[in-house]
Amino acid sequence: MTLRRVVPVALVGLAVLLAALIAVGAAWPALVPDAAPSEPPAAVPPALTVRLTAAAPEHWPETLPAVGSIAAWQEVVIGAEIGGLRLSRLLVEAGDRVTKGQLLARIATGTLEAELNASRAALREAEIAAAEAGRAAERARALQRREALATRAFEQAVAEADMAEARLGAARARVEADRLRLGFTEVHAPDDGVISAVAAVEGALVHAGQEILRLQRRGRLEWRAELPGPDLARLAPGRSVRLALDGHRAVDGRVRRVSPGVDPLTRSGIVHVDLEPSGLLRAGLFARGDILLDAREVLTLPDTAVLLRDGFSHVFLIEDGRARQRKVTAGARRGGRVEIRAGLDAGTPVVESGVGFLSDGLPVRVVPAGSGASAPATR
Repeated sequence: MTLRRVVPVALVGLAVLLAALIAVGAAWPALVPDAAPSEPPAAVPPALTVRLTAAAPEHWPETLPAVGSIAAWQEVVIGAEIGGLRLSRLLVEAGDRVTKGQLLARIATGTLEAELNASRAALREAEIAAAEAGRAAERARALQRREALATRAFEQAVAEADMAEARLGAARARVEADRLRLGFTEVHAPDDGVISAVAAVEGALVHAGQEILRLQRRGRLEWRAELPGPDLARLAPGRSVRLALDGHRAVDGRVRRVSPGVDPLTRSGIVHVDLEPSGLLRAGLFARGDILLDAREVLTLPDTAVLLRDGFSHVFLIEDGRARQRKVTAGARRGGRVEIRAGLDAGTPVVESGVGFLSDGLPVRVVPAGSGASAPATR
């Protein structure tokens, strides 16, 4: 086959193939169903309902936190002033409130009463002897004026009268001493206060100076707060103190005295704080408290608006219907509010409560404050 015959045959084949493709293309729309028209994606409905609040400036007193123990303002050790006798009666118990001069205990008096009686008898004998010596001296003076008595005899009579007077004075002193010792058998309260401890029992033999009772003078308690040395310079007597007990209840106090020195080992000093009377207080308790200094202006939020997450404090703002998490720096807490030191401006609206249910980017619905809607509430 020559080339001149092959070329027309090939051209015919290409023409047939092209015609077939055109026919198939014309029939294709009928074979394929119409595609559905495209629609915009539906909006995601809000998941929670929230209310907003804003950070507000307040004047808060600056505080110095401290720890310390509660102790008696002054504690008196009441002991026996005489020894070798038995304690016959205890009239009070620990916790009793007593007044100055009240009888607290009695010590057996039998031996001391006998000694006092003997001293009184010796006093009577000395009085008689002194009177007789005095009369003898008067007679000697009368005779000596008439020169009827030798000078030596006169001087002897006068000396005996003087010695009798001295023995009379000694006898009187012994009686007074025995009377005082007998009075020591009654133990009285040296001041108003509360009995904090009873160290003896009835029937026990007591010795001079031995402790029988302990008395909290006037029932006053104080908090002995420990503070670092540099902080002591910021304090002065009269500062208000708020002492926390049981984590919920508080007792007020006032700084009475600031230690003039610090412990060389701990580098801390003691602040003595007078406490208001309260049934919550007990000597020996350990307590935490705050010493109030001058007031300062702070930015605060309700503590329900601040979320602690991953060791940082966060609040939630609302942008385009979605919650946006923002890290802030929180400070002191007081009365259900928390100080915001950085990360938020005054007046910036944030979610008021329920922040534990929120996450960054979550769609929410905002309701006006005071509408009565719960926040957050599941739709």
